[in-house]
Amino acid sequence: MADGNLQKWALILGASSGFGAAAGLALARRGFNIAGVHLDRRSTAANADRVVSEIRKTGRRALFFNVNASDPSRRAEVIQACREADTGGIRLLLHSLAFGTLKPYVADGADRIRPADINMTLDVMAHSLVYWTQDLLDAELLPTGSKVFALTSAGSHRVWPSYGAVSAAKAALESHVRQLAVELAPSGISVNALQAGVTDTPAARRIPGSDVMFARAVEYNPGKRLTQPEDVAEFLSAMAMCDSTWVTGNVIRIDGGEDLV
Repeated sequence: MADGNLQKWALILGASSGFGAAAGLALARRGFNIAGVHLDRRSTAANADRVVSEIRKTGRRALFFNVNASDPSRRAEVIQACREADTGGIRLLLHSLAFGTLKPYVADGADRIRPADINMTLDVMAHSLVYWTQDLLDAELLPTGSKVFALTSAGSHRVWPSYGAVSAAKAALESHVRQLAVELAPSGISVNALQAGVTDTPAARRIPGSDVMFARAVEYNPGKRLTQPEDVAEFLSAMAMCDSTWVTGNVIRIDGGEDLV
């Protein structure tokens, strides 16, 4: 008989760095094989290779795809590969895509955000959660008991310079989580958003004024430190081991109380 642990799969969108990489390693240690989607150029491809190597050191399988997660044809290819890999279904889907425009709404000329910028940011960082969920369901890869998580931030309701499009995407993402939670509840599938505190990740460093943002977070966080990717990964992996899907439709803060003050 096959080892039941070897049949548990998690699919991580944004798997090569930050929250996605930490989650993949934490889940692998809990017995999950990892299917990872990432978009890396040659200069950052080593990140994905390192994560794959660390996952395999745990004795679990790693099936990674260097593709654009918001491209419908690439999404179809990944899902078909998951079917052919005989995963037995995706027990956990993590949406951790961090790619969007960081332009102000009001500025001169080319510095001002354009409709295409807003549409791309919303599509990648919010709407793609819906499309991946739909296609996994159509492929019969989200069985009863599966859990869907999406990474959000306090940016969904707070303002930071040049963060407007991403803020809108996070707000939309949380709305999608609530809607999916209600529609998937009869199928026994939970959907939740994880609101991480300010974290020093490659994506966060691209935000204009990120050094100031990090310093302010350390000053005001009750724990007097930044959130770490591992903080989120450990909570996620613990949730993954729980059989219940009754916790659904929430925005769960993992920030040491940062958003309270």
